[in-house]
Amino acid sequence: MEETSKEVIIEHIKNQRNFFASNKTKSIPFRLEQLRNLKKAVLKYQTIIEDALWKDLHKSPEEAYLTEISIVTGELNNHIKHLKKWARPKKVHTPFYLLPSSSKIIYEPLGLSLIVAPWNYPFQLLINTLIGSISAGCCCILKPSPDAPSVAKLVQEMIAATFDANYITVVQGGRATNTILFNERFDIIFFTGSSNVGKVVMKAASQHVTPVVLELGGKSPCIVDVDANLDIAAKRIAWGKMINAGQTCIAPDYLFAHHTIKDELIAKIASNIKAMYGENIKASRFYPRIVNQKAMNRLEKLMKQGKIHSGGKIDKKERFIEPTIIDNVNPDFLIMQEEIFGPILPVMTFNHINEIIDYINKNEKPLAFYYFGKNNNAKEILAKTSSGGACINDTLMHITNHNLPFGGVGNSGIGKYHGKESFFAFSNKRAILSTPTWIDLPLKYVPFKYFKWIKRFL
Repeated sequence: MEETSKEVIIEHIKNQRNFFASNKTKSIPFRLEQLRNLKKAVLKYQTIIEDALWKDLHKSPEEAYLTEISIVTGELNNHIKHLKKWARPKKVHTPFYLLPSSSKIIYEPLGLSLIVAPWNYPFQLLINTLIGSISAGCCCILKPSPDAPSVAKLVQEMIAATFDANYITVVQGGRATNTILFNERFDIIFFTGSSNVGKVVMKAASQHVTPVVLELGGKSPCIVDVDANLDIAAKRIAWGKMINAGQTCIAPDYLFAHHTIKDELIAKIASNIKAMYGENIKASRFYPRIVNQKAMNRLEKLMKQGKIHSGGKIDKKERFIEPTIIDNVNPDFLIMQEEIFGPILPVMTFNHINEIIDYINKNEKPLAFYYFGKNNNAKEILAKTSSGGACINDTLMHITNHNLPFGGVGNSGIGKYHGKESFFAFSNKRAILSTPTWIDLPLKYVPFKYFKWIKRFL
């Protein structure tokens, strides 16, 4: 993917600032029209989107629809249905000492947004975020990942055919293009990717005091307690870990199993993986591939320590890594030092829930958190730990509820989106106090003649 020059980027920014200054995007009917146009485009390009995801990641049309296309169309439907309500000025209480003034909050677009998306869900994570920008009334520059080139090209074609480039446009490139973009002034930057790059984005944004939403990642724990339903837990863990070949920011990163059920549990997980993908997993059209050789080499190194319980086969030419469960893992192993982002599940054991709480709390706060067991224990462990989101007796599914905010905390991210949170992410909550002129109480004026009375009301 060729880099985009600084001159082209600056021209896009200038044109979009001029378009935003026309106030056209502030119209609710205009925003709704653009959301409907985007939905038509997604449906029109659906087959092309599925083909591109197959070329880049070997995603089946079924997985492409479930994890990318349907999430986008569902988000579009939600915004189209509720935008008028979300954008309506909100009256708030005015304290006694400010009467007869009235107070309200209005929601105005931040302005020019930059959205930088990763390669693992290259369509969904780019377009789902764009929905929030459109809904709030912003102009937008989109930057897809060069590591999913087929999707990047089709998105550019789809956006160009659907929107005025002065309103929404796509720029292509890798690190050099990102560097140029991050050094320019935007009104909001929305970045999805690694924590390391997120820090670079935040540092660059600070030069212009630009607000950021950072959707990062981390090592999301999956705990299976002694009283969990092992059949259900094994099936849901196998699915959550192996979807997109584990290249999911909220995938269960490592497994903490109670020592009395660990062997039975991982045997059931391995069995469920075969039930889903077949004995010859490499031949399954439902099993995706690793994005590139660099990722293959990194994942191969992570498999060197511990005992491989099942899986372990690698075909670098086909970018294939068999679903792999690694037993006898220690916290100081390399695989426990970084987010895995692949179909490898390291397993550790515990005797008491406090061991898990201590382990999680001494490390960075994760993006997701999964617990299988009774609700009372779940409440305790949630109360004593922190994460961006969580599921009890399931994995990944919290991301599918438009009414739940999605995002990280601490090292796993800043800011939330999905549903109305996406509208808020690209909006400025503007506080308005309206005071009539038919009365002008002297209480606030110097020389504070009525100060002793003012003190009684404050």
